[in-house]
Amino acid sequence: MNPSAGSFFVNPRYQRHFWTVSIPFPDNDSLHLIYVTFLLGHLKRFKPSVSEQANGIVRATLLLHQSVSSSFKKTAINFHYEFNLRHISNIYQGMLLSSPEKYQDPEKIIRLWIHEAERTYGDRLVSFDHLKIYKDNMFDIVKKSFNRYNFSRYFQADKSAKGASSKQGIDLIYCNFVNGINADRLYDHMPNEKLQMFVEEGLKEYNDNNAFMGLVLFEDALKHVCRICRIVLPPSGHALLVGVGGSGKQSLSKLASSIMQMQTFQITISATYSKNDLKTDLISLFSKCGPKEEQIMFLFTEGQITNEEFLVYINDLLSSGEISDLYTIDEKEAMINNVRSKVKGEGKPDTRENCWNWFVDSIKKNLHMSICFSPVGDMRRRARQFPALVNCTVIDWFHPWPYEALYNVAKSFLQTSELGEESVKENVIKFMPFSFNLVNNLGIQLLHQERRYAYTTPKSFLELINLFTSMLDKKKGELLANIERYENGLIKLRETEEQVAVIEVEVREK
Repeated sequence: MNPSAGSFFVNPRYQRHFWTVSIPFPDNDSLHLIYVTFLLGHLKRFKPSVSEQANGIVRATLLLHQSVSSSFKKTAINFHYEFNLRHISNIYQGMLLSSPEKYQDPEKIIRLWIHEAERTYGDRLVSFDHLKIYKDNMFDIVKKSFNRYNFSRYFQADKSAKGASSKQGIDLIYCNFVNGINADRLYDHMPNEKLQMFVEEGLKEYNDNNAFMGLVLFEDALKHVCRICRIVLPPSGHALLVGVGGSGKQSLSKLASSIMQMQTFQITISATYSKNDLKTDLISLFSKCGPKEEQIMFLFTEGQITNEEFLVYINDLLSSGEISDLYTIDEKEAMINNVRSKVKGEGKPDTRENCWNWFVDSIKKNLHMSICFSPVGDMRRRARQFPALVNCTVIDWFHPWPYEALYNVAKSFLQTSELGEESVKENVIKFMPFSFNLVNNLGIQLLHQERRYAYTTPKSFLELINLFTSMLDKKKGELLANIERYENGLIKLRETEEQVAVIEVEVREK
């Protein structure tokens, strides 16, 4: 039982039958011992100057965890602001991906820790204000814990409030395709100049093999692709992407899946799609990820929840990788026989228990979920009823598109439109993000004054551009039709004038 969630009341008549044990959060000494053991076990292959940083990194992590827990309290709106050992472990899970060849400088391993901490804590935060508080706290901790090094350049805010974010976001991006999409995979720092090129290469490859996806890869989109790739990299890596409609959650998930060389799987919802159909789809999915060991990303969206019972299976899949009543006894036996040769190949006895455990481990390793939710819908209620949606996923919160993103998208869509002189086209493009931000600000004002929400999403912005281009084409068509009618009228008048002149001559002669 979690005393910090829900109505924590147990009837005394019920409670008297039990022996009650309270398990508090472990103390700092215990946590320090646990994580230093993990980290030193990995860093012993590195240079002594790098492995010496283990104690400082663990101390700084515990300070950061305390700072985040005290700064961001769980509320009715921010129901996912609950920080526990899973988050600390997630930081070290990312750090264990480092290799001795690439990390020979102590400063570089600390930079990796800063990046992993922001991916774990910073990406969950719901607003730029919260992100700023996090970065300020993080900078203080880094300054105190690693005063020999200067990391201030990673915390300098260099953007306007329209897209408020610090420079760190783009400077400290780590991913496993630093050598290229089709090269050897290595988790390392991605230079800014290469990131756009590699992700565009991945998009081109995706479009060659799948239905065309016209994405505008602005800075925020590139960062989200790298975040999703990082989340699905380790076994049982599941992403929960939260953002309003049209933020690009599904498109970027498909692109990240392609870059990670995974297949993307989605259920096809119809009027008759039921719980049994979902079970059939999951059995098919498990047979690919288990015995065949295919890497698959299961893309699941809020719109596909036609029956709340679907989330029972999703909850089990996220928490344990095993769904209890998915297989009948015969189907389970057939699956165990399917993997016997694989278990023997690993030198283990092919007992039923070993075979089933191998099958479940293979699913955890090869099946990754990307769940796309909107913060506006029933997410809070569902997270309370199915805790694995928040506890067993890594959250990436999609903030409103910054000005630069809106400008780039407008420029991309209006590039081919004929708008006359270049200065006119530039002004039309600039007006698009200006009008969108103006409406957003008025929406905030409306909320303060009238207590009513007015939602504007990136989808609204794309609809604005589509409406503008369609009206432009319609008006152009009408003008061209009028010009053609006018020209045809003039031709008819000239022809009539010539015919009248001939008739006049004839009449005069007659």
